[in-house]
Amino acid sequence: MEWMWNIFSHPLWAFCALVLGLVMWAQRRRLWEPRACHVELKGKTAIVTGANTGIGKFVALDFARRGARVILACRSEARGSAAMREIRQRSGNEDVHLRLVDTSSLTSVREFADRILKEEKQLHILVNNAGASGLPTQITSDGLEVSFATNHVGPFLLTNLLLDLMKRSAPARIVTVSSASHWRGAVDFSHFHGDNLTYLVARVYSHTKLYNIICTNELARRLQGTGTSSRGQDVMTEQKEWVA
Repeated sequence: MEWMWNIFSHPLWAFCALVLGLVMWAQRRRLWEPRACHVELKGKTAIVTGANTGIGKFVALDFARRGARVILACRSEARGSAAMREIRQRSGNEDVHLRLVDTSSLTSVREFADRILKEEKQLHILVNNAGASGLPTQITSDGLEVSFATNHVGPFLLTNLLLDLMKRSAPARIVTVSSASHWRGAVDFSHFHGDNLTYLVARVYSHTKLYNIICTNELARRLQGTGTSSRGQDVMTEQKEWVA
């Protein structure tokens, strides 16, 4: 045990600990109280995918509290309906609605987008939040690996189908929820069809999140000057920036 004591009592160890502490202090984030933010969204329409639970539900609730017309885009009618009732009750906003969509199915995404384009005259916020990790290996009816279909291809298609409506509604914003794990991902188009894919749960998820980042950055470049912005959002980043 003496050798361990010698290591931890060495001045270099104390210096490293101090540097680490300073870095953590510099990167600290204050707790965010949503109700302390005074940005109003009255007259705005927002779509949040995967809004029946987790981040999506929290964001939809926050939008509703700010007065937006909120469309919960969910796969499950039962869970989506329960979330809709809860958000209406907690926000006091009855202009919260459920529309069904499964982002792993391109047919479902197209049907959802068609309904939105028929029913909605404007769309100011699109939050691509729906996604999944740990899905079993599977090829969808569209010939896509299910994780790539759910986390990237579906949201990518949805964004492009609704893009013209958002441009006409400008100023508008598209937010795609990504992950800090995207740095572990790799670009290999054969992965979209399940080929050359080493199926480690965390690694597959990281691949899909990298595509989120790449395509969101390119979309942001193409949207310059249109009044519509696009950004990828690390799940660790403060959510108050989403509507600022």
